[in-house]
Amino acid sequence: MFHLILLEPEIPPNTGNVIRLCANTGCRLHLVQPLGFAIDDAQVRRAGLDYHAMARVRDYPDLGSCLAAVAPRRLYAVETGSARCYADVRYEPGDAFLFGRETSGLPAALLAGLPAGAHVSIPMRPANRSVNLSNAVALVVYEAWRQNGFREADA
Repeated sequence: MFHLILLEPEIPPNTGNVIRLCANTGCRLHLVQPLGFAIDDAQVRRAGLDYHAMARVRDYPDLGSCLAAVAPRRLYAVETGSARCYADVRYEPGDAFLFGRETSGLPAALLAGLPAGAHVSIPMRPANRSVNLSNAVALVVYEAWRQNGFREADA
């Protein structure tokens, strides 16, 4: 249904939680290296429980090869500071959501290379840094899925 791209994730439990989310929503997870952990890390497995076998996860050496393989209909960069709220976009199956590193987000150069309409953010109190990565992914995925009637994703 939707593609989730984590650019250089650093914290194993966040990725494990996103794997579990993908298993339950039918989203496909794309991990862009370098990863801050081994994908078989015990913390990733513990957070993902036994959902690894039910989720479609693939890793890539760089963002360019990921985007070439995924070929999303539309790409949305989810980053703090965007003027456009993630809930104000009408999402369609095949859309992809790009999330940055837990400690630094998406690189400024990457964001500058995307159309302004492709930047979305999650509202939060002023002066706060960000929402936890796996929570941010869940918010965006469930809004996109809700908009599409919670249709079952491809098996």
